[in-house]
Amino acid sequence: MEVSLRRRQFITALTSAAAAWPLAAHAYEPDRIRRIGFLTAGLSETDPESLARIGVFRQALRDLGWVEGRNIRIDYRYADGDAMRAAKVAKELIDAQPDVVFAQGTPAATAVRQYTLSIPIVFVQVPDPIAAGFATNLARPEGNITGFPNFEFSLGGKWLQTIKECAPAVNRIAVVFDPANPSWTAYVRAIEPAAPSVGVQLTPTGVRDAADIENALNAFAVEPNGALVVVPAPSTISHRERIIAMAARRRLPAIYPYRYLAVAGGLVSYGVDLPDIYRRAARYVDRILKGQRPADLPIQPPEKFELVINLRTAKVLGLTISPELLSRANDVIE
Repeated sequence: MEVSLRRRQFITALTSAAAAWPLAAHAYEPDRIRRIGFLTAGLSETDPESLARIGVFRQALRDLGWVEGRNIRIDYRYADGDAMRAAKVAKELIDAQPDVVFAQGTPAATAVRQYTLSIPIVFVQVPDPIAAGFATNLARPEGNITGFPNFEFSLGGKWLQTIKECAPAVNRIAVVFDPANPSWTAYVRAIEPAAPSVGVQLTPTGVRDAADIENALNAFAVEPNGALVVVPAPSTISHRERIIAMAARRRLPAIYPYRYLAVAGGLVSYGVDLPDIYRRAARYVDRILKGQRPADLPIQPPEKFELVINLRTAKVLGLTISPELLSRANDVIE
């Protein structure tokens, strides 16, 4: 009986050690070049916005003492808005056994996590980590993944309120999303409760490609007093120029989730400060490279938000933006 008990205890200890080994293997070794896998879901390698975000991430790492070619190597992969490609390149990254993976967007984080439950993952731009299955407790993620959401649910109502302030006559709003992106339901659920109080009827509008965008927005614009809420997703970001151009052509006021979309010609944007969450994510990567576990790093909500109004686009649409709304803006493009 005693021998059997000792044997069971030994097997339990051995199994626990084996399960813990992959994370323990990445203990801090100051003289070794560390390897970071970087996967972005919706932007291409040549997209200026992709290059800008990577620049913020790399600079934040440099500020923390991590320099490519000296003590880190970053392997970059781009899914270009294609879920099948995301799975392929995610496997490539995991097969290379990096010390940590940085994943941009729910499709990227989902693709990476299906290949590893041990290599640390830091995500950005995942609106609902619990719904995505990445954690059950934001304060203690308990697994190999942590990071920085790009959304809080109060934003849904603020999007509707802001577009209504820009265009008071609006009573119909198309919520434009990518049905291939598992996060779309989180955005729609956050927006729907606010619609009655704002006095608008919502039309969920899934688009996967350029043809979908053309057909959906042309059909929606047939009736008057319409507007758009464009939620972040691989298809809406990669086809942002087409959406912005069609919104102007069909005279549809539109609100977007990020600053650079208003700068590119969108009427208004309200959402997280993306460079801020990339800098914060780099700090988590630094802490993991120095030996901390993702389970000990809480998933942190966004801290900084930006309201940007493009008055040139307002003029094209024949809209007059109230002084009150302009006073609340972080930036006004004239």
